[in-house]
Amino acid sequence: MKRNKKERQALLSTTIKENPFVTDEELAEKFMVSVQTIRLDRLELSIPELRERIKNVAEKRFDDEVRALPIEEIIGEIIDIELDKTAISILDIKEEHVFRRNKIARGHHLFAQANSLAVALMNDELALTAKANIQFTRSVKQNERVIAKARVVNIDTEKGRTIVEVTSFVNNELVFKGEFDMFRSEAGHRS
Repeated sequence: MKRNKKERQALLSTTIKENPFVTDEELAEKFMVSVQTIRLDRLELSIPELRERIKNVAEKRFDDEVRALPIEEIIGEIIDIELDKTAISILDIKEEHVFRRNKIARGHHLFAQANSLAVALMNDELALTAKANIQFTRSVKQNERVIAKARVVNIDTEKGRTIVEVTSFVNNELVFKGEFDMFRSEAGHRS
């Protein structure tokens, strides 16, 4: 159902407040208008583009929470985190992430996103990857968005180790999975 500009802009504003990570393309599809119309609506409403919204949410929400590494050292952008439990990050694959000849993302970028998310998830000032078992399940191409989800599977305080499972998706299709055996200092662990 097509809406007039005023109705569309009101709904657009509400939609973005509810989900600041929605893309212009998804909004265009939802409101059955062009991406350019969505961009113009956002400009009129002074709503920043997605990258800025993600950055603002991450800075507000996670600067005080992430202990193991500074937020700017995380590969991708954290959109949700609950220390020692779960975390989610987004990485938009751009030209600098891919091989020039085939536009396929270099694997180390997907690994770095997953590994830095596993480190950030740790409620410890000293968290290091001791071992990782990873698998790439399909190649990722330029302009795709990778959503990595990490969850703590086990915390062994006696050994100072935590197992973190990370799965990465493009449009709900699994592209990477890994199990990270994380070292943590005992003093840094808080139950």
